[in-house]
Amino acid sequence: MGFIETRQDITASVKEQADIVKIIGEYVELKRSGIRYLGCCPFHNEKTPSFSVHGPQQFYHCFGCHESGDVFSFLMKYHNYDFPTALKYLADKFNIALPRKKVTRKEKEREEKLQRMYDVTEKAARIYRQQLHDEKEDGAARLYLREREIPEDIQSLFQIGYAPAKEAAGWNFLETRLSSAEAEIAEQVGLLARGEKGGRYDRFRDRILFPIFDAKGRIIGFGGRIVGQGQPKYMNSPESPIYNKSRNLLGLYQQREEIRRSRKAIIVEGNFDLISLVTHGCTNVVAPLGTALTASQIRLLSRYSEEMILLFDGDEAGVKAAVRAAPYFLAEKVHARVALLPPGHDPDTFVRQKGLDALQALLAGAGDLSEFLVEHLIQQHGLTLEGKSRIAEEIKPLVTAAHSPLQRSVIIAHFADRLGVDPQRLEESVSSEENGAQRMKEVARPQQEREEIRLQPLSPAQKRLAEFMVMNPRYFKELEEKNLRETLRGGVGEILFLQIKMMTAANSEVQPEEIFSALPEGPERNIVADMLFNASRSDFIGSAADQAEEELQELLEWLDGQNQRNLSRSLTLQIEQAQKENDFVALEKLLLQKQTIEREMRGYGE
Repeated sequence: MGFIETRQDITASVKEQADIVKIIGEYVELKRSGIRYLGCCPFHNEKTPSFSVHGPQQFYHCFGCHESGDVFSFLMKYHNYDFPTALKYLADKFNIALPRKKVTRKEKEREEKLQRMYDVTEKAARIYRQQLHDEKEDGAARLYLREREIPEDIQSLFQIGYAPAKEAAGWNFLETRLSSAEAEIAEQVGLLARGEKGGRYDRFRDRILFPIFDAKGRIIGFGGRIVGQGQPKYMNSPESPIYNKSRNLLGLYQQREEIRRSRKAIIVEGNFDLISLVTHGCTNVVAPLGTALTASQIRLLSRYSEEMILLFDGDEAGVKAAVRAAPYFLAEKVHARVALLPPGHDPDTFVRQKGLDALQALLAGAGDLSEFLVEHLIQQHGLTLEGKSRIAEEIKPLVTAAHSPLQRSVIIAHFADRLGVDPQRLEESVSSEENGAQRMKEVARPQQEREEIRLQPLSPAQKRLAEFMVMNPRYFKELEEKNLRETLRGGVGEILFLQIKMMTAANSEVQPEEIFSALPEGPERNIVADMLFNASRSDFIGSAADQAEEELQELLEWLDGQNQRNLSRSLTLQIEQAQKENDFVALEKLLLQKQTIEREMRGYGE
């Protein structure tokens, strides 16, 4: 492949050679239906196929969940790849040579430094894993895992290891197994720490260790559970250039396919809770990394799951954890439910004593998170005047997290109904103390998101113009010169106009499927998907060229007429104004212009 200058060129070249039907067919059972292929959507549960793959235009669309895109977006969605990873995967699969990106010396040094960190954490994981295997059968760590009923295959899946106690291996067990350069890096990622006298010592001692993986399967840190006596009971790696505890989840790398398949994720709080549930057959489960659940973790998990269930202890701490998480789920537009365990149980003890069927029954009965929050606050504060005031105060974070004015109104109305108060008064109470930063956050939301519910549907004429514009972007300039934007103003048609204007300015050869791929999620993307599905294959090949030219001339004439009608209406308003102001000179000129326009309009059927 020759030298390629732009990302668009690279994308187009790979897409030409990567068969989307073949790629998606590796994950979805597809059956031919005309020029399309149909199957059950891999992104949501369904029994009747609504997932369609269109080979000629190289895109897919699900009419059930509205997930859609090209071969790149499919791989990015399915495997949680970023774009460069998806591009490289396809290039390798189809033996396509990619140009090497020029990197600065600083960038290269940074990449090499990060890779050395990944290498050291991988090596440490192997050392700790081997140490667990080398321990005697009656060793403390092996006995502990046996008591927790964690079999060897699960230990292997999660690469569970053991950092020995200082009494058995000294203070620097890990450092003695690393080179001096590796020890330096191990300190940078928190596996080793500095003592007061300057020497290094092991951060993890006498702990069963759970390697923490990122989305690409690289070990970025460790979580350790003490085996003998000591505090803290659980300890995680400190944050480092490769590890951010608020943006990763324990178990997601191992369980992502199960979560994707079921479109549902169970969230527990502890490492052994997660391991125990997986051991007993509940495999779509993850856990945060020693902290409260964060918005970034929910956003990460939402790439794989449509619904999340918080499986927390039924004590005060578990309830508080669920309450704290509620605003994050709302802000990320994720449907969440809550299942609280009976007193005295955590997920580990419950599944071991009661079994998987009892656990599944508990999960099936999980209540909606918003409903849970309402009931919790009522139970905590009561429905006295003072209690209602406290509830109004506590729901402020929930209302602030609403992702649209409509959702905010729904939340307010729901709480007002349960509390028996006037919705407007509750709205005033909740809004009165919102700070300026929160209001600025609302103002800064994407314009499309804030205005989406106010977009007007396309009229029949606008729909025809928009469809022609999308399917024939090579004629965009002619349409633009006829004031097309004004005709499409105020709806999704105008957004499509602006998108195509931007793309054709950069590439006059832009194709319809490229327009589709460039659009964000929303009504415009769905409309373009429908256009592409309804189009016949001939719309994209030379045999349709004459027909397109004829339709273009027809539309240009219609736009000419529309422009004349708009001008006529404008002149009418100016004439009325001139009459009010007794400006007879201007009135005479305007009347003459009006007569000329009316004669021309008769040529357009008016």
